[in-house]
Amino acid sequence: MDIYLLRHGIAEEGDLAQHDSDRNLTPEGIEKLRQVLRLAKKAGVAPSMIVSSPYIRARQTAELAKEMLKVDHEIIETYALKPMSLPREAWDDIRALREEPSILLASHEPLMGQLLGFLLSTPGLQVEFRKSALAKVTVNSFGPSPRGVLNWFLTAKLAQS
Repeated sequence: MDIYLLRHGIAEEGDLAQHDSDRNLTPEGIEKLRQVLRLAKKAGVAPSMIVSSPYIRARQTAELAKEMLKVDHEIIETYALKPMSLPREAWDDIRALREEPSILLASHEPLMGQLLGFLLSTPGLQVEFRKSALAKVTVNSFGPSPRGVLNWFLTAKLAQS
């Protein structure tokens, strides 16, 4: 299975009157995300399913990915992709979808960086998973601990051209 990890785009600054989960993407965040997804589409990224954190900025990221990458399935939301979730919780959800050829996960930091290390069997790996970054990992075994291979890692800065 190919697993695409996509961190949400730039979001509004939070304030005391707004819950963190209610922050929207900014116009700049949407544009940078579009640049990454445009390049991903050219590279052949075509997930069969998208799974998202329930937070608004991640859901908006997932919806943009669904539109730009032409994904037919409805987006699935899971609490296992909230920012402070544990990689093992996300892995449990991934394992439940093992029949899918490829999935895209739309989520947050610190989970995205931790999940990348977990999928690569190196949980201590430190990854700067910037906003709108997209990574592709291939996993062929669905036991309790994955042994994935990092195929590539794309940042918004690299996608600008």
